[in-house]
Amino acid sequence: MTQQKEVTLPSMIVEQLIENGLSGLPELFKVLMNKAMQLERSQFLKADRHERTPDRIGYANGFKDKVISTRLGKIPLRIPQVRNLPSWMDGFYPQSLTRGIRSERALKLALAEMYIQGVSTRKVKEITEVLCGFEVSSTEVSRAAKLLDEELAIWRNRPLGEVVYLSVDAKYISVRYGGQVRDCAVLIAQGILPNGKRSILGVSVSLSEAQVHWKAFFRSLKERGMQGLKLVTSDDHAGLKAARQAELGSVPWQRCQYHLQQNALKYVPRVSLKRPVAGEIRSIFNAKDLSEAQTRLEAFVEKYRQIAPDLADWTQENLPEGFTIFDFPESHQKRIRTSNSLERLNEEIERRVRVIRIFPNTKALLRLVSTLLVEYSERWETGKIYLNMNSQPDDESDTADQFYRKDVA
Repeated sequence: MTQQKEVTLPSMIVEQLIENGLSGLPELFKVLMNKAMQLERSQFLKADRHERTPDRIGYANGFKDKVISTRLGKIPLRIPQVRNLPSWMDGFYPQSLTRGIRSERALKLALAEMYIQGVSTRKVKEITEVLCGFEVSSTEVSRAAKLLDEELAIWRNRPLGEVVYLSVDAKYISVRYGGQVRDCAVLIAQGILPNGKRSILGVSVSLSEAQVHWKAFFRSLKERGMQGLKLVTSDDHAGLKAARQAELGSVPWQRCQYHLQQNALKYVPRVSLKRPVAGEIRSIFNAKDLSEAQTRLEAFVEKYRQIAPDLADWTQENLPEGFTIFDFPESHQKRIRTSNSLERLNEEIERRVRVIRIFPNTKALLRLVSTLLVEYSERWETGKIYLNMNSQPDDESDTADQFYRKDVA
Protein backbone atom coordinates (compact mmCIF):
# COMPACT_ATOMS: atom_id res chain seq x y z
CA MET A 1 0.00 0.00 0.00
CA THR A 2 1.33 3.42 -0.94
CA GLN A 3 2.34 5.46 2.06
CA GLN A 4 0.40 8.73 2.38
CA LYS A 5 2.49 11.85 2.82
CA GLU A 6 1.82 13.79 5.96
CA VAL A 7 0.28 17.21 5.39
CA THR A 8 1.62 19.88 7.69
CA LEU A 9 -0.14 23.18 8.35
CA PRO A 10 1.52 26.38 9.54
CA SER A 11 1.48 26.56 13.33
CA MET A 12 -0.52 29.80 13.27
CA ILE A 13 -3.36 28.08 11.39
CA VAL A 14 -3.34 25.10 13.72
CA GLU A 15 -3.45 27.37 16.76
CA GLN A 16 -6.34 29.36 15.29
CA LEU A 17 -8.31 26.16 14.59
CA ILE A 18 -7.69 24.82 18.10
CA GLU A 19 -8.67 28.10 19.73
CA ASN A 20 -11.65 29.14 17.57
CA GLY A 21 -12.81 25.97 15.86
CA LEU A 22 -14.86 26.37 12.70
CA SER A 23 -15.79 29.95 13.62
CA GLY A 24 -12.20 30.94 12.87
CA LEU A 25 -12.31 29.70 9.27
CA PRO A 26 -13.23 33.07 7.69
CA GLU A 27 -10.20 34.77 9.24
CA LEU A 28 -7.93 31.88 8.25
CA PHE A 29 -9.30 31.98 4.71
CA LYS A 30 -8.54 35.69 4.53
CA VAL A 31 -4.96 35.19 5.73
CA LEU A 32 -4.33 32.31 3.32
CA MET A 33 -5.83 34.10 0.33
CA ASN A 34 -3.90 37.31 0.98
CA LYS A 35 -0.66 35.40 1.32
CA ALA A 36 -1.34 33.30 -1.78
CA MET A 37 -2.08 36.42 -3.84
CA GLN A 38 1.14 38.07 -2.68
CA LEU A 39 3.11 34.98 -3.69
CA GLU A 40 1.38 34.96 -7.05
CA ARG A 41 2.30 38.61 -7.58
CA SER A 42 5.95 37.83 -6.82
CA GLN A 43 5.88 34.99 -9.36
CA PHE A 44 4.23 37.28 -11.90
CA LEU A 45 6.85 40.00 -11.41
CA LYS A 46 9.64 37.39 -11.27
CA ALA A 47 10.97 39.05 -8.13
CA ASP A 48 10.13 39.25 -4.44
CA ARG A 49 9.58 42.51 -2.62
CA HIS A 50 12.73 44.72 -2.74
CA GLU A 51 14.56 41.96 -4.63
CA ARG A 52 16.87 43.04 -7.42
CA THR A 53 16.92 40.67 -10.37
CA PRO A 54 17.44 41.11 -14.14
CA ASP A 55 14.27 39.10 -14.76
CA ARG A 56 11.97 41.57 -12.97
CA ILE A 57 9.18 42.84 -15.29
CA GLY A 58 7.44 45.35 -13.02
CA TYR A 59 6.97 46.51 -9.45
CA ALA A 60 4.56 45.95 -6.60
CA ASN A 61 2.21 48.86 -6.07
CA GLY A 62 0.39 48.29 -2.79
CA PHE A 63 -3.04 46.74 -2.39
CA LYS A 64 -6.69 47.38 -3.20
CA ASP A 65 -9.43 46.34 -0.79
CA LYS A 66 -12.15 44.01 -2.08
CA VAL A 67 -14.91 42.06 -0.33
CA ILE A 68 -15.88 38.72 -1.87
CA SER A 69 -18.86 36.51 -1.04
CA THR A 70 -18.06 32.88 -0.17
CA ARG A 71 -19.74 29.98 1.60
CA LEU A 72 -18.01 31.25 4.73
CA GLY A 73 -19.65 34.65 4.34
CA LYS A 74 -18.24 37.95 3.13
CA ILE A 75 -14.42 37.99 3.29
CA PRO A 76 -12.42 41.25 3.06
CA LEU A 77 -9.28 40.76 0.98
CA ARG A 78 -6.33 42.89 -0.11
CA ILE A 79 -5.74 42.53 -3.87
CA PRO A 80 -2.07 43.07 -4.82
CA GLN A 81 -1.46 45.79 -7.41
CA VAL A 82 1.44 46.25 -9.85
CA ARG A 83 2.92 49.09 -11.90
CA ASN A 84 5.47 49.81 -14.65
CA LEU A 85 4.64 46.71 -16.68
CA PRO A 86 5.80 46.38 -20.31
CA SER A 87 3.29 47.79 -22.82
CA TRP A 88 2.60 44.34 -24.26
CA MET A 89 1.29 42.99 -20.93
CA ASP A 90 -2.41 43.20 -20.02
CA GLY A 91 -1.87 43.60 -16.28
CA PHE A 92 -2.09 41.45 -13.17
CA TYR A 93 -5.06 39.94 -11.38
CA PRO A 94 -4.88 36.89 -9.06
CA GLN A 95 -5.96 33.68 -10.77
CA SER A 96 -7.63 32.53 -7.58
CA LEU A 97 -10.17 35.36 -7.95
CA THR A 98 -10.60 35.19 -11.73
CA ARG A 99 -12.84 32.15 -11.48
CA GLY A 100 -14.94 33.84 -8.83
CA ILE A 101 -15.44 36.94 -10.96
CA ARG A 102 -16.45 34.92 -13.99
CA SER A 103 -18.86 32.88 -11.93
CA GLU A 104 -20.33 36.03 -10.47
CA ARG A 105 -20.84 37.51 -13.93
CA ALA A 106 -22.17 34.22 -15.28
CA LEU A 107 -24.63 34.06 -12.41
CA LYS A 108 -25.81 37.59 -13.09
CA LEU A 109 -26.20 36.85 -16.78
CA ALA A 110 -28.02 33.62 -16.00
CA LEU A 111 -30.34 35.41 -13.62
CA ALA A 112 -30.92 38.18 -16.16
CA GLU A 113 -31.58 35.84 -19.08
CA MET A 114 -33.86 33.57 -17.07
CA TYR A 115 -35.64 36.52 -15.51
CA ILE A 116 -36.38 38.19 -18.84
CA GLN A 117 -37.63 34.92 -20.32
CA GLY A 118 -40.13 34.53 -17.52
CA VAL A 119 -38.59 31.37 -16.09
CA SER A 120 -40.25 30.45 -12.81
CA THR A 121 -38.58 31.44 -9.57
CA ARG A 122 -38.40 27.76 -8.60
CA LYS A 123 -36.44 26.96 -11.78
CA VAL A 124 -34.08 29.88 -11.21
CA LYS A 125 -33.56 28.60 -7.68
CA GLU A 126 -32.58 25.14 -8.93
CA ILE A 127 -30.09 26.48 -11.48
CA THR A 128 -28.46 28.98 -9.12
CA GLU A 129 -27.94 26.21 -6.58
CA VAL A 130 -25.84 24.40 -9.18
CA LEU A 131 -23.98 27.57 -10.15
CA CYS A 132 -23.34 28.81 -6.62
CA GLY A 133 -23.15 25.60 -4.67
CA PHE A 134 -25.59 26.76 -2.02
CA GLU A 135 -29.33 27.25 -1.71
CA VAL A 136 -30.82 30.44 -3.12
CA SER A 137 -34.33 31.31 -1.98
CA SER A 138 -36.96 32.96 -4.17
CA THR A 139 -36.52 36.16 -2.19
CA GLU A 140 -32.79 36.11 -2.86
CA VAL A 141 -33.39 35.57 -6.59
CA SER A 142 -35.63 38.63 -6.74
CA ARG A 143 -33.14 40.62 -4.68
CA ALA A 144 -30.31 39.55 -7.02
CA ALA A 145 -32.20 40.86 -10.05
CA LYS A 146 -32.88 44.14 -8.24
CA LEU A 147 -29.25 44.48 -7.15
CA LEU A 148 -28.08 43.78 -10.69
CA ASP A 149 -30.33 46.55 -12.03
CA GLU A 150 -29.00 48.95 -9.39
CA GLU A 151 -25.39 48.06 -10.16
CA LEU A 152 -25.89 48.52 -13.89
CA ALA A 153 -27.71 51.83 -13.37
CA ILE A 154 -24.74 53.12 -11.36
CA TRP A 155 -22.41 52.11 -14.19
CA ARG A 156 -24.58 53.71 -16.88
CA ASN A 157 -24.78 56.97 -14.93
CA ARG A 158 -21.18 57.10 -13.71
CA PRO A 159 -19.36 60.44 -14.12
CA LEU A 160 -17.39 60.89 -17.32
CA GLY A 161 -14.42 63.12 -18.02
CA GLU A 162 -12.29 63.99 -21.01
CA VAL A 163 -12.99 61.95 -24.13
CA VAL A 164 -10.84 62.48 -27.21
CA TYR A 165 -12.75 60.50 -29.85
CA LEU A 166 -16.41 59.44 -29.74
CA SER A 167 -18.05 56.71 -31.83
CA VAL A 168 -21.79 55.98 -31.76
CA ASP A 169 -24.00 53.37 -33.36
CA ALA A 170 -27.36 51.62 -32.88
CA LYS A 171 -28.66 48.06 -33.12
CA TYR A 172 -32.29 46.99 -33.42
CA ILE A 173 -33.66 44.15 -31.26
CA SER A 174 -37.23 42.85 -31.00
CA VAL A 175 -39.15 43.75 -27.82
CA ARG A 176 -42.76 43.36 -26.71
CA TYR A 177 -44.18 46.83 -26.22
CA GLY A 178 -47.81 47.80 -25.75
CA GLY A 179 -49.05 44.38 -26.80
CA GLN A 180 -47.02 44.44 -30.02
CA VAL A 181 -43.56 43.27 -31.08
CA ARG A 182 -41.44 46.33 -31.84
CA ASP A 183 -37.88 46.71 -33.07
CA CYS A 184 -36.24 48.87 -30.42
CA ALA A 185 -32.94 50.67 -30.91
CA VAL A 186 -30.02 50.03 -28.57
CA LEU A 187 -27.94 53.23 -28.68
CA ILE A 188 -24.26 52.76 -27.76
CA ALA A 189 -21.45 55.29 -27.31
CA GLN A 190 -17.78 54.30 -27.25
CA GLY A 191 -14.98 56.69 -26.41
CA ILE A 192 -11.20 56.72 -26.74
CA LEU A 193 -9.78 58.35 -23.61
CA PRO A 194 -6.65 60.54 -23.24
CA ASN A 195 -4.71 57.45 -22.08
CA GLY A 196 -5.43 55.78 -25.42
CA LYS A 197 -7.81 53.16 -24.04
CA ARG A 198 -11.40 52.56 -25.09
CA SER A 199 -14.43 52.75 -22.83
CA ILE A 200 -18.17 52.22 -23.26
CA LEU A 201 -19.51 55.63 -22.26
CA GLY A 202 -23.20 54.93 -22.38
CA VAL A 203 -26.04 52.72 -23.56
CA SER A 204 -29.74 53.38 -23.90
CA VAL A 205 -32.81 51.59 -25.28
CA SER A 206 -35.43 53.56 -27.20
CA LEU A 207 -38.25 52.84 -29.63
CA SER A 208 -36.31 54.20 -32.61
CA GLU A 209 -33.32 56.24 -33.77
CA ALA A 210 -35.46 59.35 -33.99
CA GLN A 211 -33.78 62.65 -33.28
CA VAL A 212 -35.45 63.01 -29.89
CA HIS A 213 -33.89 59.76 -28.63
CA TRP A 214 -30.38 60.46 -29.91
CA LYS A 215 -30.61 64.00 -28.60
CA ALA A 216 -31.49 62.80 -25.11
CA PHE A 217 -28.65 60.27 -25.31
CA PHE A 218 -26.04 62.89 -26.27
CA ARG A 219 -27.34 65.27 -23.62
CA SER A 220 -26.98 62.60 -20.94
CA LEU A 221 -23.33 62.07 -21.91
CA LYS A 222 -22.66 65.79 -21.57
CA GLU A 223 -24.51 66.03 -18.27
CA ARG A 224 -22.33 63.23 -16.91
CA GLY A 225 -19.24 65.30 -17.66
CA MET A 226 -18.08 64.27 -21.14
CA GLN A 227 -15.80 67.00 -22.46
CA GLY A 228 -12.80 67.67 -24.68
CA LEU A 229 -14.20 65.91 -27.77
CA LYS A 230 -12.13 66.28 -30.94
CA LEU A 231 -14.15 64.06 -33.27
CA VAL A 232 -17.44 62.16 -33.54
CA THR A 233 -17.58 59.11 -35.84
CA SER A 234 -20.92 57.66 -36.92
CA ASP A 235 -23.17 56.71 -39.80
CA ASP A 236 -25.42 59.40 -41.29
CA HIS A 237 -28.81 58.24 -39.99
CA ALA A 238 -31.09 61.27 -40.20
CA GLY A 239 -32.16 61.27 -36.55
CA LEU A 240 -28.59 60.73 -35.32
CA LYS A 241 -27.21 63.44 -37.59
CA ALA A 242 -29.79 66.01 -36.52
CA ALA A 243 -29.25 65.23 -32.82
CA ARG A 244 -25.48 65.39 -33.19
CA GLN A 245 -25.70 68.77 -34.85
CA ALA A 246 -27.97 70.02 -32.08
CA GLU A 247 -25.96 68.73 -29.11
CA LEU A 248 -22.40 68.40 -30.49
CA GLY A 249 -22.52 70.80 -33.41
CA SER A 250 -19.11 72.34 -32.69
CA VAL A 251 -17.33 68.95 -32.81
CA PRO A 252 -15.97 67.76 -36.20
CA TRP A 253 -17.83 64.78 -37.66
CA GLN A 254 -16.35 61.77 -39.48
CA ARG A 255 -18.84 59.74 -41.46
CA CYS A 256 -18.01 56.05 -41.11
CA GLN A 257 -15.99 55.07 -44.19
CA TYR A 258 -17.12 51.46 -44.06
CA HIS A 259 -20.79 52.46 -44.17
CA LEU A 260 -20.02 54.97 -46.93
CA GLN A 261 -18.53 52.19 -49.01
CA GLN A 262 -21.53 49.92 -48.38
CA ASN A 263 -23.99 52.72 -49.19
CA ALA A 264 -22.18 53.51 -52.44
CA LEU A 265 -22.63 49.94 -53.67
CA LYS A 266 -26.40 50.48 -53.75
CA TYR A 267 -25.85 52.79 -56.72
CA VAL A 268 -23.75 50.34 -58.74
CA PRO A 269 -25.82 49.28 -61.78
CA ARG A 270 -24.17 45.88 -62.35
CA VAL A 271 -23.05 43.17 -59.95
CA SER A 272 -19.79 42.78 -61.86
CA LEU A 273 -18.86 46.37 -60.98
CA LYS A 274 -19.30 46.03 -57.22
CA ARG A 275 -15.87 44.61 -56.43
CA PRO A 276 -13.86 47.11 -58.50
CA VAL A 277 -15.96 50.02 -57.22
CA ALA A 278 -15.39 48.93 -53.62
CA GLY A 279 -11.66 48.69 -54.26
CA GLU A 280 -11.48 52.14 -55.82
CA ILE A 281 -13.41 53.70 -52.93
CA ARG A 282 -10.99 52.09 -50.46
CA SER A 283 -8.15 53.53 -52.51
CA ILE A 284 -9.66 57.00 -52.12
CA PHE A 285 -9.94 56.61 -48.36
CA ASN A 286 -6.40 55.22 -48.14
CA ALA A 287 -4.89 58.33 -49.73
CA LYS A 288 -1.95 59.82 -47.85
CA ASP A 289 -3.62 63.23 -47.45
CA LEU A 290 -6.75 65.26 -48.26
CA SER A 291 -5.40 66.60 -51.55
CA GLU A 292 -4.69 63.13 -52.88
CA ALA A 293 -8.09 61.86 -51.72
CA GLN A 294 -9.85 64.70 -53.56
CA THR A 295 -7.84 64.03 -56.70
CA ARG A 296 -8.71 60.32 -56.62
CA LEU A 297 -12.39 61.14 -56.00
CA GLU A 298 -12.48 63.47 -59.02
CA ALA A 299 -10.95 60.73 -61.20
CA PHE A 300 -13.48 58.23 -59.86
CA VAL A 301 -16.43 60.51 -60.61
CA GLU A 302 -15.16 61.18 -64.12
CA LYS A 303 -14.66 57.46 -64.78
CA TYR A 304 -18.20 56.49 -63.77
CA ARG A 305 -20.03 59.57 -65.05
CA GLN A 306 -21.22 57.79 -68.19
CA ILE A 307 -21.63 54.14 -67.11
CA ALA A 308 -23.04 54.80 -63.60
CA PRO A 309 -24.24 58.42 -63.33
CA ASP A 310 -26.16 57.87 -60.07
CA LEU A 311 -23.04 56.40 -58.46
CA ALA A 312 -20.92 59.32 -59.68
CA ASP A 313 -23.36 61.91 -58.33
CA TRP A 314 -23.76 60.14 -54.99
CA THR A 315 -20.05 59.67 -54.34
CA GLN A 316 -19.24 63.25 -55.34
CA GLU A 317 -21.72 64.53 -52.78
CA ASN A 318 -21.22 62.04 -49.95
CA LEU A 319 -17.66 60.69 -49.94
CA PRO A 320 -16.11 63.99 -48.74
CA GLU A 321 -17.96 63.45 -45.44
CA GLY A 322 -15.45 60.63 -44.84
CA PHE A 323 -12.41 62.90 -45.33
CA THR A 324 -12.48 64.59 -41.90
CA ILE A 325 -9.80 62.23 -40.54
CA PHE A 326 -7.20 63.89 -42.77
CA ASP A 327 -7.23 66.78 -40.26
CA PHE A 328 -6.00 64.39 -37.54
CA PRO A 329 -2.64 62.68 -36.89
CA GLU A 330 -1.88 60.01 -39.47
CA SER A 331 -1.16 57.50 -36.68
CA HIS A 332 -4.76 57.93 -35.44
CA GLN A 333 -6.63 57.74 -38.72
CA LYS A 334 -7.12 53.97 -39.03
CA ARG A 335 -8.64 53.80 -35.56
CA ILE A 336 -11.13 56.65 -35.96
CA ARG A 337 -12.25 56.46 -39.58
CA THR A 338 -15.02 53.90 -38.97
CA SER A 339 -17.44 52.89 -36.25
CA ASN A 340 -16.67 49.21 -36.83
CA SER A 341 -15.35 48.64 -33.34
CA LEU A 342 -18.96 49.07 -32.29
CA GLU A 343 -20.05 46.73 -35.07
CA ARG A 344 -18.03 43.99 -33.36
CA LEU A 345 -19.87 44.73 -30.14
CA ASN A 346 -23.17 44.52 -31.97
CA GLU A 347 -22.19 41.10 -33.28
CA GLU A 348 -21.56 39.91 -29.72
CA ILE A 349 -24.87 41.36 -28.56
CA GLU A 350 -26.61 39.56 -31.41
CA ARG A 351 -25.00 36.27 -30.38
CA ARG A 352 -26.27 36.67 -26.82
CA VAL A 353 -29.81 37.75 -27.63
CA ARG A 354 -30.38 35.33 -30.51
CA VAL A 355 -31.62 32.59 -28.18
CA ILE A 356 -34.13 34.96 -26.59
CA ARG A 357 -35.44 36.37 -29.87
CA ILE A 358 -38.10 38.64 -28.36
CA PHE A 359 -37.57 40.45 -25.07
CA PRO A 360 -40.57 40.89 -22.75
CA ASN A 361 -39.83 44.62 -22.25
CA THR A 362 -37.20 47.31 -22.79
CA LYS A 363 -35.98 47.04 -19.20
CA ALA A 364 -35.05 43.39 -19.70
CA LEU A 365 -33.20 44.22 -22.92
CA LEU A 366 -31.28 47.07 -21.28
CA ARG A 367 -30.29 44.79 -18.40
CA LEU A 368 -28.74 42.10 -20.56
CA VAL A 369 -27.01 44.49 -22.99
CA SER A 370 -25.62 46.56 -20.11
CA THR A 371 -24.18 43.46 -18.42
CA LEU A 372 -22.35 42.53 -21.61
CA LEU A 373 -21.05 46.06 -22.20
CA VAL A 374 -19.74 46.33 -18.63
CA GLU A 375 -17.59 43.27 -19.31
CA TYR A 376 -16.19 44.73 -22.51
CA SER A 377 -15.59 48.18 -21.06
CA GLU A 378 -13.73 46.80 -18.04
CA ARG A 379 -11.60 44.63 -20.31
CA TRP A 380 -10.71 47.62 -22.49
CA GLU A 381 -10.01 49.98 -19.62
CA THR A 382 -7.66 47.54 -17.90
CA GLY A 383 -6.12 46.03 -21.04
CA LYS A 384 -3.79 47.17 -23.77
CA ILE A 385 -3.73 50.68 -25.16
CA TYR A 386 -5.94 50.89 -28.24
CA LEU A 387 -4.56 54.14 -29.67
CA ASN A 388 -1.09 55.43 -28.88
CA MET A 389 -1.51 59.15 -28.36
CA ASN A 390 2.22 59.81 -28.65
CA SER A 391 3.51 57.63 -31.50
CA GLN A 392 2.53 55.12 -34.17
CA PRO A 393 -0.19 52.68 -33.01
CA ASP A 394 0.38 48.98 -32.59
CA ASP A 395 -1.15 47.40 -35.70
CA GLU A 396 -1.00 43.91 -34.20
CA SER A 397 -4.78 43.68 -34.09
CA ASP A 398 -6.37 46.57 -35.95
CA THR A 399 -9.90 45.24 -35.52
CA ALA A 400 -11.65 48.20 -37.10
CA ASP A 401 -9.41 48.16 -40.15
CA GLN A 402 -9.75 44.40 -40.60
CA PHE A 403 -13.50 44.84 -40.65
CA TYR A 404 -13.18 47.74 -43.06
CA ARG A 405 -10.97 45.83 -45.50
CA LYS A 406 -13.50 43.03 -46.07
CA ASP A 407 -13.99 42.41 -49.77
CA VAL A 408 -17.45 42.93 -51.17
CA ALA A 409 -18.98 39.97 -52.95
